[in-house]
Amino acid sequence: MAATHRVSAVIFDLDGTLLDTERATRDVLKEFLGTYGKVPDAAKEEKRLGQMHRESTTGIIADYGLPITVEEYSEAIYPLYIKRWQRASPLPGVSRLLKHLHKNGTPLALASNSIRRNIDHKILKLGELKDCFSVVLGGDQVPHGKPCPDIFLEAAKRLGVNPSSCLVIEDSLVGVQAAKASGAKVVAVPSLQSQRHCYSIADLILYSLLDFHPELWGLPPFDDRIQGALSMEPLLSNAQIGDAVLNNTHTVIAGERTYDSIPDQISGIFFGWAKSETYGVFKAVVSIGWDLSPGKFERVMVGILSL
Repeated sequence: MAATHRVSAVIFDLDGTLLDTERATRDVLKEFLGTYGKVPDAAKEEKRLGQMHRESTTGIIADYGLPITVEEYSEAIYPLYIKRWQRASPLPGVSRLLKHLHKNGTPLALASNSIRRNIDHKILKLGELKDCFSVVLGGDQVPHGKPCPDIFLEAAKRLGVNPSSCLVIEDSLVGVQAAKASGAKVVAVPSLQSQRHCYSIADLILYSLLDFHPELWGLPPFDDRIQGALSMEPLLSNAQIGDAVLNNTHTVIAGERTYDSIPDQISGIFFGWAKSETYGVFKAVVSIGWDLSPGKFERVMVGILSL
């Protein structure tokens, strides 16, 4: 597969791109507003995705008529976020991609609109993966946050590369706008699938980092594929393997934690392989979607394993 663009460094957003913090914290605002007899407005909260802390906080106070200052709001809600961040985990494909790029010597930076104090708490959930980044920047460390390009320009400067030779991976529209304004190439992995049509300025739009192909950007290709298929283990970790059918084929039905373990943006049919202590290496075809039938709104994952 020939490279479409050649990049020399990769810059990642954090929330919704590397860590599933947005799902982990989705009820925090509801809990907080409940103490004031208020309920979140979904449309307003969608528009706040990726905003700077102060901009988001100021908007929340104004939209819901809260009788507190920005500082009082931040102090009161911060412990709730710290508690929920403990539930966050790396999104599918993140561990594989970071380890691969780091192993091959690709300079990596993390650039988030979150304030640096919050980033330092969140990246603990990346475990040893946090050590892959030679540069970590928060929105409070540059003059202007996303959608201004400042944070990506500064990240490129600290990496010692030209912004035009960087690839930025983002989930929010403001992040994509900031990256394009910096002159970088951009891969968007939208957290909100309902907004995919808004990301047309990105160079590429993916459903998840499982779909990322490094060679498209002149980066070393993955070396863990088996007969061209990628690892399905992140998707099958909570699945249940059913009874054997047709001698060596098994059905896979998602476990009870499917909704919790598979992010909203992952959807489609995946072809790959997985390995278990019981069955060894097997081929897998997994379909992931939503059951929207009357009275239901839940995640559905069904697959076929061939031993």
